[in-house]
Amino acid sequence: MSSEEKKESLHAGAVEIEKVIKEYYPVDDPLVLKKLRQWQDLKFGLLMHWAPSSQWGIVESWSLCSEDEDWCKRKIENYTDYKKQYDGLKKTFNPVKFNPQKWADAAKSAGMKYVVFTTKHHDGFCMFDSQYTDYKVTDAECPFHSNPKSNIAKEIFNEFRKKDFMIGAYFSKPDWHSDYFWWQRFATPDRNANYDIKKYPERWQKFVDFTQNQIDELMTDYGKIDILWLDGCWVRHFSEPEIEAERKISSSNIHRIQNQDINMPQIATNSRKKQPGLIVVDRAVPGPHQNYLTPENQVPDKTLPYPWETCMPMTPSWSYEPELEYKSSRKLIHLLVDIVAKGGNFLLNIAPTAEGDYEPEAYERLKDIGEWMEINSEAIYSTHPIQPYKEGKVCFTQLNDKTVYAIYLADEGEDKLPARLNLGELLLPTTTAEILGTKISVRAIKNGKNYEVEFPESIRNNIPNKYAWTLKFSGIAK
Repeated sequence: MSSEEKKESLHAGAVEIEKVIKEYYPVDDPLVLKKLRQWQDLKFGLLMHWAPSSQWGIVESWSLCSEDEDWCKRKIENYTDYKKQYDGLKKTFNPVKFNPQKWADAAKSAGMKYVVFTTKHHDGFCMFDSQYTDYKVTDAECPFHSNPKSNIAKEIFNEFRKKDFMIGAYFSKPDWHSDYFWWQRFATPDRNANYDIKKYPERWQKFVDFTQNQIDELMTDYGKIDILWLDGCWVRHFSEPEIEAERKISSSNIHRIQNQDINMPQIATNSRKKQPGLIVVDRAVPGPHQNYLTPENQVPDKTLPYPWETCMPMTPSWSYEPELEYKSSRKLIHLLVDIVAKGGNFLLNIAPTAEGDYEPEAYERLKDIGEWMEINSEAIYSTHPIQPYKEGKVCFTQLNDKTVYAIYLADEGEDKLPARLNLGELLLPTTTAEILGTKISVRAIKNGKNYEVEFPESIRNNIPNKYAWTLKFSGIAK
């Protein structure tokens, strides 16, 4: 990873990839297995981080935490004043441009197939109508509460569901607004519960009940939910040996690691009673409730032998921050191809503004991706990895019927196919390939162990789309 990429990852609060791809516990529930297979075929999804903090154009939630990171520093010195003003953003949050149908249309046109929306981030603000808190978008003190679409999560889920999206509810396990997690009696030194849970077990049980009640609301009142996407991996069961080991390897910023058990078995069981086959993603917590793995803001350098998804923001930040640079359409398409060729899904985050819309750059990127997918999507959906996975700038995918696709990732300024393309050691019973988006066929020639394709000049200058070009080999034996 380059220094710039490292800087971007840190800005986005990325979890180091080595920590999230070590362990996987296979699923045995047949309904969950069926839905996981369906989800793996979708390949491309939309994630949205959105909260009243978008009015300030800052990273959501993290400036409330006393951990000292460059990407979430406060602009107000006095913490008490800052937290009061942050909490008060509820009283001015009025996203009158909110139009979930517009977002669903743009995402569908881009070829996205599932959506994950932040119903609640670590700051505790609910973008849904929870009866267990008044820190929510539907509260009378929030000006948007009188809008017919004030229950934002429900409106988003309904509109995306109409377009056959799989629906995911992001939910933060820590809640920094809850007095049962950050008790007002004490200071808040870090991201963890700020009191000794062993000393005050009754208070912690109230937080467990609060968490389970809110998740139960989402599983009951918001239509069909396919994915429960849980964030905040430090809120989990820790044994004493695990706590000691974690303290030794964790960042010095995480001061008060303790057993913050919210009873995930009960959450999963109760949720699946209401949503049979629900995929539960207890992110970065090895165990049976992490049904797929989520390397954050990073792409593994090889295939992984279990379901996984790279989640990544379109800018360097998960939240709306003005004047950030958007990843180019070329880079986003190349990321999608690279991830899919390695067997993963790509969950791309877009952060709405305080007014309730995407910035124009986001729509431009979605349009470009959609135009590319119109021609090349058959090389993406329902595919699986095939060796050698990637050869130079060529990525490979395959369908169950053994059709193989070779996708050439063009560099910046490269507007035509190369004269010769090395496909590595693919075993091809047929050497004829179609160039997607054209009626042109080319032939692969064996050169030693490898296959190569030569492109006449007339073909090289007659490519119908930008950024990446796909060869389709039908009837591959292996």
